[in-house]
Amino acid sequence: MGTALGRAWLAAGHPLTVWNRTPGRTAALTAEGAVAAGSAAEAVAANRLVVACLLDDASVGTALDGADLAGHDLVNLTTGTPAEARERGVWAEKRGARFLDGGIMAVPPMIGAPGAFVLYSGHQELFEEQRGALAVPAGTEYVGADPGLAALYDVALLSGMYGMLAGITHAFALLRGTEVAPGDFAALLVPWLNAMAGTAQETAGRLTSGDYTTGVVSNLAMQVAGSGTLLRTAAEQGVSAELLTPFLHLMRDRVAAGHAEEDTTGLVDVLRTR
Repeated sequence: MGTALGRAWLAAGHPLTVWNRTPGRTAALTAEGAVAAGSAAEAVAANRLVVACLLDDASVGTALDGADLAGHDLVNLTTGTPAEARERGVWAEKRGARFLDGGIMAVPPMIGAPGAFVLYSGHQELFEEQRGALAVPAGTEYVGADPGLAALYDVALLSGMYGMLAGITHAFALLRGTEVAPGDFAALLVPWLNAMAGTAQETAGRLTSGDYTTGVVSNLAMQVAGSGTLLRTAAEQGVSAELLTPFLHLMRDRVAAGHAEEDTTGLVDVLRTR
C-alpha cells in the first residue's frame, strides 16, 4: 500500500522522501524519483507532511519514537482500532505535531483510480490545509474531530464486507459440484446482492426513528420459520451451515424475546447487549 500511495504522489509531481523498515523495499519508488531516507527521523525532517503506512500501531510508535515531530503534520494510514488512533493522536500532539488518522477503503491496485477513498478524522484544519495532497491517491472523506472515528468507520465498513463475503462463500459452496456454472450463478447473485444492499438505508431509518415494525414486509417470525429450509438444503448439499447459524440464532432469540413482528433491525440492539 505504501508503494501504491508513493507512486500516486510521484505521478502528480509531489516531492517524496521515503523510508521503509526493510531498506530494499524503497527501490521501486526511488527508481521513479523518490528520495530514500536513511532513517524514519530523516524522512520526517524532509517535509512538513508525514504519512505513516505500516503494519500496525505499535510499528508507528517504534518507527517514529526518535523523530522530531514538532511542527509536522502526521497522517497515520496504518490500520488500527479507534482507541489506538485516539492514543496515537495524544502521542503526536505531545510531540508538537498535528494529527489525522485515516482508514483506506481500497486495495493497492485501486489507489489513484476512481472508487478508492480514505476516511479521515482528527485535526480538521490539518485536513483542510493538506486536502489537495491527500486527495491525490484516493478520494477523501472527513468524518469528525475524534481521531478514532475513521478507524471505527473503517472497521464497520469492513465488517459489513466480511458479512457479505460469508454469504457469498456459503452460496457458492451450495452449488459446488453441481451442474450450475459459477459464472452463471454470479450473474444472478451480483444484482440480487445489490438490490438487497439497499436495506441498509431502511435499517438506518429504523434505528433513527426507533420504529422497528411499521411497514415491515418480511418479519422475523416469517424469516425464522423459513430458516429451516436454508439449513436442510445445506445438509442435503453436504455444506456446513456455520456461516449462517450465528445470524439465524440471533433472529430466533429476538423472536423468543417477543419481537416477532420486527424486521432484522432489532438484532443491532441484541448485539449491543451481549
